[in-house]
Amino acid sequence: MTSDHDDHDDFDDFDDLKAAFAATTPRPDAGAKAAHLALAQENFDALLGSGQGSRSVNRLTLERPKPGVIQGVIDMLNSLTTKAGLTITTALVAVGFLTLSPVGQSLWKNGAPVIGEGDVQLIPENPVEGGAPLTDSSVATTDAVPAGPEPVVVAPLEPAQTVAPVVVTPDAAPEMPDQAGAQTGAADPDAQLAQADDGGADDEGADPAQEFAAQQPPATVTLAPEMALNRNLGPDALGGAAPMDGMLMGEIGYADTRIIPDPNTESFATAEVNPLKITAEEPVSTFSIDVDTASYAVIRQSLNAGQLPPPDAVRIEEMINYFPYAYAAPDASDAPFRPTVSVMTTPWNPDTQLISIGLQGEMPSIADREPLNLVFLIDTSGSMDEPAKLPLLKQSFRLMLDNLRPNDQVAIVTYAGSAGLVLGSTPASDRQTILQAIQNLGAGGSTNGQGGLEQAYAVAADMAEANEVSRIILATDGDFNVGLSGTQELTDFIADKRDTGVYLSVLGFGRGNLDDATMQALAQNGNGTAAYIDTLSEAQKVLVDQLTGALFPIAGDVKVQVEFNPAAIAEYRLIGYETRALNREDFNNDAVDAGELGAGHAVTAIYEVTPVGSPAQLSDPLRYGEVVAAATPADELGFLKLRWKEPGATESQLMTTPITVTGSVAGTDAQFAAAIAGFGQLLRGEQYLGDWGWNEAIALAAASRGEDAFGYRNEAVQLMRLAQSLSAD
Repeated sequence: MTSDHDDHDDFDDFDDLKAAFAATTPRPDAGAKAAHLALAQENFDALLGSGQGSRSVNRLTLERPKPGVIQGVIDMLNSLTTKAGLTITTALVAVGFLTLSPVGQSLWKNGAPVIGEGDVQLIPENPVEGGAPLTDSSVATTDAVPAGPEPVVVAPLEPAQTVAPVVVTPDAAPEMPDQAGAQTGAADPDAQLAQADDGGADDEGADPAQEFAAQQPPATVTLAPEMALNRNLGPDALGGAAPMDGMLMGEIGYADTRIIPDPNTESFATAEVNPLKITAEEPVSTFSIDVDTASYAVIRQSLNAGQLPPPDAVRIEEMINYFPYAYAAPDASDAPFRPTVSVMTTPWNPDTQLISIGLQGEMPSIADREPLNLVFLIDTSGSMDEPAKLPLLKQSFRLMLDNLRPNDQVAIVTYAGSAGLVLGSTPASDRQTILQAIQNLGAGGSTNGQGGLEQAYAVAADMAEANEVSRIILATDGDFNVGLSGTQELTDFIADKRDTGVYLSVLGFGRGNLDDATMQALAQNGNGTAAYIDTLSEAQKVLVDQLTGALFPIAGDVKVQVEFNPAAIAEYRLIGYETRALNREDFNNDAVDAGELGAGHAVTAIYEVTPVGSPAQLSDPLRYGEVVAAATPADELGFLKLRWKEPGATESQLMTTPITVTGSVAGTDAQFAAAIAGFGQLLRGEQYLGDWGWNEAIALAAASRGEDAFGYRNEAVQLMRLAQSLSAD
């Protein structure tokens, strides 16, 4: 039971609390309010007249005196150290939250905030995975992206914030006002802070800045679809109209509507899986070689991140050609490469056979090679501002520099909203100057890939001399959104530049918005190679271990054509090379571009074939079909033809060899390549494997690792095991 004396003490404590609250609450000061309003008008006028969204004079700092309620709270905190002081502090925070903030008001009235159409959804600066997605009817004020093709209305954050409503549409680049004109709704943050400190306008007169903003129509900013997927929009994205720092300013004021990239905007070069062909109807298969390795590295990155790769990211030929093979090298007097053909029983179907065709390029003496002219074309747009992109790129190029010869030349061109020459032609011996130029690179802005390519080709042309190799190395995530941005436009541009003799290779960095399709198109049309760098170890492999093969071509426009013998082979299918398919007539047409073979490179292609009479044959023989193969030797399965050009030549050369049953016996390399081919088909979910699954693929790869000096094959076995586990989820 509580005594009357205790009740009296409670009332005394409450009276003391009210007295302390009243004593610490400052009285209204009409003079101070007038001064604040004058300051707000002065700041607003300065912002409006600058035409750049900022004043030409120095801003006041946030440490300036703040009269009014805020100063009273600070004084209270400095003077009160008792329990009563802490109680008052807590009470002020709670009252302020419930009465001043929209969320607090919603809680006060309804018990929970409701985000409706046209409202503003607040999200953390760095949203965590699994958070609630943005809806089509709301855009976050921090790191926001419009959802869906329809316009999204962003309402003002607070009545005190003089920001007009903004309509964001994903159609075109932002249209900024003339620099000499007014900035619609661009409220100065200092004026807003002064206004908020004093509680805003009251019956003594409305804030002129608020009245001005209220009279303005909603500002409209239109974003290109690719820009909406970009990272923070820098000054280049808005024509240099205002300092961005991740904000959309100018017409839309300080709404701080940043762009969150779609978590999956990647695009991969892909095509329909090669179908089964009936030999009697279509006996000839033609394709271009492919020495790219990007697909395998992308698959590895996905699996190590705990996800199965997108099926479109799986290009089996690039998986197979990721690994070195010990094929026989050509003699000095022969062609620059040598073919090795073997036949083996198909691991996943004992009634079919695998024909493996391997090409091994010669490795000239490094000491005898010609000087190399390198142009590093580096994407420094905002989308590259991630640890796995520009920072990894810098480390990767540092490794590469250590393997260049002193008489090699290096230049650096960067591009974001515009392109620029960072470093002119510099001897590789001046390593410190080159490293410093690379280290000083930063990311920001949009992605003018066209401008960068144009300048890089111009720089390469100035560096070129007789008998020297010139190559542009483009390092990017492939996110082109300014200038030529369509794949066809870019490939046409590169094809026109191909005749200059400058090779273009592409290195991909980062995930999330990786445009693999564009990168592949650029490399294939630029007579170069494409690789994906996901770790420093991969940079070591591509830019150190395989540097000579990646930079020095020994054969150009290499084409493969196989004619199968219908008397021996009923059906066949080429495993992979879907994006490298050529028409039959393209083989003899020297104007048709094909892949390049670098010094020391090996290329492998695998056909699965069904012998005539095999129970594995999927198609019925034609009733009226006629096999014209009487003069064909009984042991010939097919006939292999190869075309290539010497570097810089315009006319091709031809090499031919029969594919026989009694040819080379498949060794460890062919067995391992078959295991990787099965790995890729499992990832793509192809229909030709029957009951053969992960256990069989893992066992075959583990048994045929052979000599594995750098552990690449062992890593593949571990990736298969990981893929098996992820497939079981």
